[in-house]
Amino acid sequence: MRDYQLPLSKCIAMMKLLAFCLFIISLINIPIAEARIRHYKWEIKYEYRSPDCYKKLVITINGRTPGPTIFAQQNDTVIVEVKNNLLTENTAIHWHGIRQIGTPWFDGTEGVTQCPVLPGDTFVYKFVVDRPGTYLYHAHYGMQREAGLYGSIRVALPDGKSEPFAYDYDRSIILNDWYHKSTYEQAAGLSSIDFQWVGDPQSLLIHGKGRLNCSTAKPPLKADVCNNTNPECSLYSMTVVPGKTYRLRISSLTALSALSFQIEGHNMTVVEADGHYVEPFVVKNLFIYSGETYSVLVKTDQYPSRNYWATTNVVSRNSTTPPPPGLAIFNYYPNHPRRSPPTIPPSGPLWNDVDSRFNQSLAIKARKGHIHSPPATSDRVIVLLNTQNEVNGTRRWSVNDVSFNLPHTPYLIALKENLLHTFSQTPPPEGYDFANYNISVKQEDSNGTTSDAIYRLQFNSTVDIILQNANSMVANVSETHPWHLHGHDFWVLGYGRGKFDRINDPKKYNLVDPIMKNTVPVHPYGWTALRFKADNPGVWAFHCHIESHFFMGMRVTFEEGIERVGKLPSSIMGCGETKHFRKP
Repeated sequence: MRDYQLPLSKCIAMMKLLAFCLFIISLINIPIAEARIRHYKWEIKYEYRSPDCYKKLVITINGRTPGPTIFAQQNDTVIVEVKNNLLTENTAIHWHGIRQIGTPWFDGTEGVTQCPVLPGDTFVYKFVVDRPGTYLYHAHYGMQREAGLYGSIRVALPDGKSEPFAYDYDRSIILNDWYHKSTYEQAAGLSSIDFQWVGDPQSLLIHGKGRLNCSTAKPPLKADVCNNTNPECSLYSMTVVPGKTYRLRISSLTALSALSFQIEGHNMTVVEADGHYVEPFVVKNLFIYSGETYSVLVKTDQYPSRNYWATTNVVSRNSTTPPPPGLAIFNYYPNHPRRSPPTIPPSGPLWNDVDSRFNQSLAIKARKGHIHSPPATSDRVIVLLNTQNEVNGTRRWSVNDVSFNLPHTPYLIALKENLLHTFSQTPPPEGYDFANYNISVKQEDSNGTTSDAIYRLQFNSTVDIILQNANSMVANVSETHPWHLHGHDFWVLGYGRGKFDRINDPKKYNLVDPIMKNTVPVHPYGWTALRFKADNPGVWAFHCHIESHFFMGMRVTFEEGIERVGKLPSSIMGCGETKHFRKP
């Protein structure tokens, strides 16, 4: 038989074809992470609860407050069916930190992106969680957030990917302050001509639990109202295994208070803020403001035969009636989870230690290898002076002496359906009297105005926001305001003390490794500079996250790319001039 030999060129071609076939076969066997659908069904209603031993009506989700944690992976679709069984109240739920790219109508901001959910109705939220990290959800109607309607969102990386830091276990903690007065009582006092401030909270809660001393409460409380033996108000206990590293996702949803959080005898390494990786730094106590989320790493490397205190306390507010520190038990297994530590709970930092809080803000930088560089310059600069004003005899919080009122027709619908007559078309001010306004003193003329006008931003433009703090209507008082932006993350370019210098301070901006966040504080008598891209079509709220300040008008609204927003679902309609848009 004669040998048959292929030409060399044909052999090479066949080998290439074989290699390509093997590559295709290998792809078939590669596990590909598929986005999933996470479906939740919630019933929202009022129930009597005693989170700090004091019995009152609270809003629960499926019988719980805080509500159920939403667990998902990056790029999953989350569907939440919300049944409003509050009987006499509307509601809406905001998904705090979720950018709602492509679904601006499910941001959950009543009056901005949707009409409220009526009593007895079911509303379905559907959105994609496009980034891993630690986020929140909470009511965005009236003052319902502080009545108990809140919870956590934890978004993990897809299978096969890992964080840039190692840990053994993952836990979530929400910090909150707690009032005994109903939100109705508080709202009535805030909006009356005879202004009544909400005052200090009665308790601080760690993951929904606190403990008021019923026997020393003033005025005295009856046993059927306040009972320290009620198991509902047993201290929150987090069980840990010695010799491990824990990722603690710490969030704040306080109505008023800026907080410090600390764990007795343990350092905390900050590694994440608002869903973005932080260049690690170590703290003894973590300062945290309403709306912020952090991840810290904690090593359980202390003496294992006892438990340790975790505490939180109020900072930034001088008060004659501060709430007692919030307490929890850092339980070293196998000690009993209710066994009290043998020590006195550690006291937190002084309330007026502004330097330490300011320095923590400066320390938060983007992690090397995970830096998202900001645009070098901006197209527009908006300065927001945080002011307190009198408007028609009522006390208001304002921006540039203008206090915000929501219209009856949500902006997203009004803009998309060309109902521009439903809100003012006069643009809000983009600054204040820089030359003559003294931020350090109480103003002689504190009169302000109200408006429902919004900022119209050019799509895909770069916008700088300068938050400028000032003295309130009380002499020698400038409060800390945490500001939260919906629909975006922003670069934190810098913090400063005193009045922002429009010429020199921008030269000091951090354009190298600024952290990206969605919530940021402006410190007393100081300024904070932010930069963001107006690249998410929709209408987005930007507001102080202190519940009473928000209620009193400390907020603005941005519109961008409204012409790019898709067809609006009829489910978000039904109020104002959209009543006839709602399909039965």
